[in-house]
Order: sequence, then structure tokens, then C-alpha cells
Amino acid sequence: MFFRAFRSRNTAANDMGYALSRLDIDSELCEDGKSNYGDDDHHKAGKSMNNLDDEVAQLTRLRSGPNERLSRVHPGKRDFPVSTVKMLAGREGNHSGRGRFSSADCCHVLSKYLPVNSPQVVDQMASKAYVSQFSTDGSLFVAGFQGSHIRIYNVDKGWKIQKNILAKSLRWTVTDTSLSPDQRYLVYASLSPIVHIVNVGSAATESHANITELHDGLEFSSDDGGGYSVGIFSVKFSTDGRELVAGSSDDSIYVYDLVANKLSLRISAHESDVNSVCFADESGNLIYSGSDDNLCKVWDRRCFRAKGKPSGVLMGHLEGVTFLDSRGDGRYFISNGKDQSIKLWDIRRMSSNATSNPGFRNYDWDYRWMDYPPRARDLKHPCDQSVATYKGHSVLRTLIRCYFSPAYSTGQKYIYTGSHDKCVYIYDVASGAQAARLVHHKSTVRDCSWHPNYPMLVSSSWDGEIVKWEFTGNGDASVPY
Repeated sequence: MFFRAFRSRNTAANDMGYALSRLDIDSELCEDGKSNYGDDDHHKAGKSMNNLDDEVAQLTRLRSGPNERLSRVHPGKRDFPVSTVKMLAGREGNHSGRGRFSSADCCHVLSKYLPVNSPQVVDQMASKAYVSQFSTDGSLFVAGFQGSHIRIYNVDKGWKIQKNILAKSLRWTVTDTSLSPDQRYLVYASLSPIVHIVNVGSAATESHANITELHDGLEFSSDDGGGYSVGIFSVKFSTDGRELVAGSSDDSIYVYDLVANKLSLRISAHESDVNSVCFADESGNLIYSGSDDNLCKVWDRRCFRAKGKPSGVLMGHLEGVTFLDSRGDGRYFISNGKDQSIKLWDIRRMSSNATSNPGFRNYDWDYRWMDYPPRARDLKHPCDQSVATYKGHSVLRTLIRCYFSPAYSTGQKYIYTGSHDKCVYIYDVASGAQAARLVHHKSTVRDCSWHPNYPMLVSSSWDGEIVKWEFTGNGDASVPY
């Protein structure tokens, strides 16, 4: 009941947009452990690195902090965080002058109720769970397993299985899935050059590839592949649902035009596997990519054909990048890395070129079967361009994923991630502190997803379990079925 009252609020406009035309930053490769971010005063070498930390912290507070009048104790002093009782009393007394909660006021209340309680097993399979994803409105949930199964659950109907998909031409595992914005179609990928698309809205619950339903194949391999079989690690729908972007094992980024039913762009993007790609914002012009060459890159499609190179490169990870998530503002994104860290990036810091291996690594290591070397834990990239680094979780054995918490309910105040140590970690964006550690699973947690509106998080693990976490309180905070 308490949480339903906040659902009716009006969503405020995005606090800060970013002019995509300002992408062309003339910066140079860092040399001798120093980096040059161009002539802009924000980015001069020697400028305090805390400036951008302060900026992203301020943006987060604007989205998730209470009205100043509600938090003021007396002139010159503020009480933070503000209790829910005080917030409600302030609203009734119209202390904000608006007679209602703002978007940030609602986020301030809701973000305190983290989904960390009462783990409940939603489903369990005999094979490893690799993928978990809520739909944009939270009404559906997708889970992908190594054993060729993908299940779509109807959250609003008590997690009833709406579609039970048996994947076609699966190689090794389901590496990624993506729901179209209108929730009519699902695409799934594996270590194969073909991405398959399924009609989610069809009446049949059982969807066995080309037996009970057609799973159309979208060919992502290029003509110059030389017989090499491409594997797709990451695939995402564009906001308008007209395109797919994919990252592959041939070091490339692919863009597929679903309207024309053909590949529209292939970018030889990195020097190793492209493990993760995503669109930066609603425009679809900007693409972020992360690779096993340790680099994150920014691509502007409007000028790529003329320049043939990325708009910028971001260094900082000591090992390969496993996943990326955009803040959705065309400026900030996060990456999970095999160096056991999440990094927060501001694309205004990007360089025009970079080196992925400055020569500081003097050890042999493979994350697929070895623990991270203790002597490497305190190493720092001499040209680190990240805004902030978050540590505590473990990125081993598989491409573990991380995300910003939802804008609607938390103001993107948190970052959360799976972990090889069987837990889910939640970090505070501004302070870097570990806000919560969720313990239940018996094996690696590869993926997790936070409900866009409610304090609910679902984790998927190699123990085969799909587990739901909530803030249950007195029972009124659960999602109404």
C-alpha cells in the first residue's frame, strides 16, 4: 500500500542531457602515466579528479534527494537522509510549496527500501542460469539457461510462465536476450552468428524452434568471415525497436536493420572479443562497447562512415570488460571488468586513441579457471580515465553483469552486480560504499535485474535458480498481483 501511493507521481524530465554533437574531443594518448583530456577546463591534465565525482554525485542527489525545505533542520544545516515520517508530514504541511512530492522526493523515500529480504525461488532448472531481465514496464521477466531453455514469466499474474522457449541452433549457452520495447518480440543469441527472434505475443505457451513456432534467424556473419564462425556475446534492441546492436567474437560490432531485414553496419571495433554493447540513449546514434582488450569505446554512427574510427576511447580497466550499462543520458555508463571492479565513466574524458596494455602486467592469468592474483588487486592503470571505481564483488568464470538501479524508484542512486562468490552486491554511486550484499545462491550469480517500479530484484545463478528479492516490510510493499 505504501509503495502504491508513490506510483502515481509524475516523472520529472531527465536532469541533464548531453549534446551528442560535442563528442569530437581532440585528446591524445596518455604518455608517461599522464593523460590529456583536451583544452576544455573540465578536462585539463592536473585538474582535480574530484570535480567529475562531485558532478555525478550532484546529479544523483538531484534525482534522489528530498526538497531542501523538507531536509532543513535549521538555517545552514540539513538532515540527510530525511525520514519517511518527516517527508509525509512535510508534504501534508506543503513545505515544498507544491502540495505534492516531486520525482526526487519519491525516489528519496523509495530508494531507502532496498530489495534485500526474503529470497524466494521463482524457478529452478537443471542447467545454469545465464540471463535475467525485466521488461521495461516490469510486467514480464525473461530468464535464459544453458540447457537451451528461455522462459518468459508474467510478473503481474503471479510469475506464471507465459512462454517456454526451446532455443534453436544453440552453441554452448544462451549468451544474451533482449525484449523489444513493445514487448512483442524476443531475440536470443549464442556462440553462433545467427540471432533468433520469437513472437512473444503468440497464443502458444510452448515455443519449440521450428516445431511449434518459427524462430526466424537473423544472419550476423559478414561476407569476409573466411569460414570463421562468429559468436554473439551481447545483443540489444534500440529504443524504437527498429534495430539491433550486437557484440561478437570476431572483435566487431554489428547493427541489424529489422525493417530492411539486413545488416546495416559492421565495425571492426576492438582487438579482442566484444563482450558487451549498448545504445547510449534514446537517439540510437551513440554506441558504447567493451572488450577483452580492456578498453571501452564510444561510437557515433553519424560520423563513423566518414572517419572510420571511434569517437573516443576510455582506459582504466586492467583486464577485459565483461559488461556495460548506460545511464541513459548520453554521458555516463558503467562497466564490469575482470580486474574485479566496476568503473563509472564520463565520455567527456575519452581520448582519441589509447593503448590497452601499458606494459604493467607481469603475470599470467585466465579468469575462466584461475583466481585473481592477490598482487594484482592493488594495481592501478597509469592512465585511468574513469570517474569512480567500485570493488568488493568477484568477476570470474563468466561475463558477470552490472547495472544502474532504476531511475523511477531510486533515481539511479545505486549500482548492482552479480558475483562469482554467489552473491549480489549493491553499491552507492556517489559514495562508493557497499549498500547491501545479498546471500542465498550456491554458485556464481551471472546476472540480476531490478524491477523498474518496485523494490524487487531477481538474480539468476549457475545453481539453476531464479530468485526474487524484495523489501517486504509488513507485507504491504510487495508487488500487487
